[in-house]
Amino acid sequence: MSTKPTTTDLEWTELDQRAVDTARVLAADAVQKVGNGHPGTAMSLAPAAYTLFQKVMRHDPSDTDWVGRDRFVLSAGHSSLTLYTQLYLGGFGLELDDLESFRTWGSKTPGHPEYGHTVGVETTTGPLGQGVANAVGMAMAARYERGLFDPEAAQGESPFDHFIFCIAGDGCLQEGISAEASSLAGHQKLGNLVLLWDDNHISIEGDTETAVSEDTVKRYEAYGWHVQRVAPKPDGDLDPHALYDAIEAAKQVTDRPSFIAMRSIIAWPAPNAQNTEAAHGSALGDEEVAATKRVLGFDPEKTFEVADEVLAHTRKALDKGREARAAWEKSYQQWRDDNPERAAEYDRIAKGELPTGWEERLPVFEPGKGVATRAASGKVLQALGAVIPELWGGSADLAGSNNTTIDKTSSFLPEGNPLPEASPYGRTVHFGIREHAMAAELNGITLHGNTRAYGGTFLVFSDYMRNAVRLSALMHLPVTYVWTHDSIGLGEDGPTHQPVEHLAALRAIPGLNVVRPADANETAIAWREVLKRWTKVYGKGAPHGLVLTRQGVPTYEPNEDAARGGYVLAEAEGGEPQVVIVATGSEVHVAVEAREQLQADGVPTRVVSMPCVEWFEEQDQGYRESVLPPSVKARVAVEAGIGLTWHRFVGDAGRIVSLEHFGASADGKVLFREYGFTAENVAAQARESLAAAQR
Repeated sequence: MSTKPTTTDLEWTELDQRAVDTARVLAADAVQKVGNGHPGTAMSLAPAAYTLFQKVMRHDPSDTDWVGRDRFVLSAGHSSLTLYTQLYLGGFGLELDDLESFRTWGSKTPGHPEYGHTVGVETTTGPLGQGVANAVGMAMAARYERGLFDPEAAQGESPFDHFIFCIAGDGCLQEGISAEASSLAGHQKLGNLVLLWDDNHISIEGDTETAVSEDTVKRYEAYGWHVQRVAPKPDGDLDPHALYDAIEAAKQVTDRPSFIAMRSIIAWPAPNAQNTEAAHGSALGDEEVAATKRVLGFDPEKTFEVADEVLAHTRKALDKGREARAAWEKSYQQWRDDNPERAAEYDRIAKGELPTGWEERLPVFEPGKGVATRAASGKVLQALGAVIPELWGGSADLAGSNNTTIDKTSSFLPEGNPLPEASPYGRTVHFGIREHAMAAELNGITLHGNTRAYGGTFLVFSDYMRNAVRLSALMHLPVTYVWTHDSIGLGEDGPTHQPVEHLAALRAIPGLNVVRPADANETAIAWREVLKRWTKVYGKGAPHGLVLTRQGVPTYEPNEDAARGGYVLAEAEGGEPQVVIVATGSEVHVAVEAREQLQADGVPTRVVSMPCVEWFEEQDQGYRESVLPPSVKARVAVEAGIGLTWHRFVGDAGRIVSLEHFGASADGKVLFREYGFTAENVAAQARESLAAAQR
């Protein structure tokens, strides 16, 4: 563990200290006014946040999308006022009225920071530990971006070099996701990442001794991080000079991520509330707020008091930001002049455009041949990887099974890794057996910008990822999840690995598009549509989950309407359809075989493949009714999972061939037969539906 010098180059004036104390009383006032929230951490962390925003980070408050900026992640999102007060003081767009409307309807200051809602918030945080993994993803993306545009530059000399700063609390580091992410960050030697740990020893249940006894600093040493510990001042307050020195030392360590443990006292300097669990998640009370103001030299009768000279001082961040950006623009323009082809590529990628002719590289698969959709997806990725350099990703240690290796000769691994394909700017990411962190890291990669990321595992393990996937949807992030081994069709691994409720559960997440293609050609069309829908414009982007088979399935002629989410795969013959069979994924061929039996019996039958319910429901009513005519009441839905999705599509007379229980360990074909996913059973259900419709 490194030690810090006792001297500092930090300029710290009385106005700086007054600004820090102003942030403290603003946090106390904001929580007191609304009657709920988390004042204590925002009060104790004010010196750290102020030091970062006013003294350390390269950013321009007037342009929060500046590509050259440092990023800040508040993983301890419950302490949102830690961030909001700095956004206000620094001139990012929040004003005093916004702090006064904290946690109220329509305000810019919700209870936890929300990306796209408040200018200057880089990611939505709240579920503890997610922000740590987001920050790791951002650091990975920064390195990959550098590799795309400026790989030969010396360390620290590229316009694409910047830092990711993250503040995490005790709760963040107790969550398993942060351990997963921190382990990967150490392995990847992410020298552009600085994590500051608020070591205040307090959680909701009291002193953290109730639940934690390991040496966290040594844990991060074991992960391969550069670690430092910053002691508080004698009065218990965070020492900005010591903290600044530690951050500057961390920035000099480029071959490891940096961990800074900051010992703090929650709610400092509240006379009675400091160092108590009550200060974590409750208003301090009028008397305690007044007492705190007296300690800090503020008028206890005033609320939301900000001296003009303090605000004038902190809003100088706008001038500093413009100066920093102007200096950066010079190096950026020099890079453009020296690298015109890369600059053109940068412009294309920054606009979210895909290279000319990319669609021509999509494979078309021969009809009739049995191909697993996971295998088809792998061929699509390898074909597109050659022409879309910003597309990268990998798997949670299952690449050989889910076919997510975009380039076998290039792995995203740091300098010094012994593998022959290792490159700090490699295409294929080895996330390790860390599904939860992988999903949150993909969010961070996407938030960072200028790349397109995907990550794969088995569908059943989407449970491990769910919270991060939910946040992908909440933030409208165009993350692509590749989930394979999508049903009981995976066979002998048995019910622990056979997803049953997962499709319905994932479809229940608002804003997540679940895509389960029927065959190889639908898989190629699905990938094409996902890439065309990619946008990082808040409110317009959306995550996608590609759900793919382990087993081979018949290949049909490609149909462009697959991109509309649902379409007529096989039309009724001998008249208008009397029954419609709707199916997804590996059950579509069962529906086609059932149609053949029904047609042989003189029952005109239509088969609808519906790879994406969400895409289908985006279509206008006319199209939807052309696929599922309201006049046809006899309907059957077929999917090897619980039937929760399909009741609204089949109606009162309809039937659902589903799986309302767990699977078993046996060959996939045997399970399909035993559980009724056969042409004979689907045809029988269609006849029952016909009879019900005629009553």
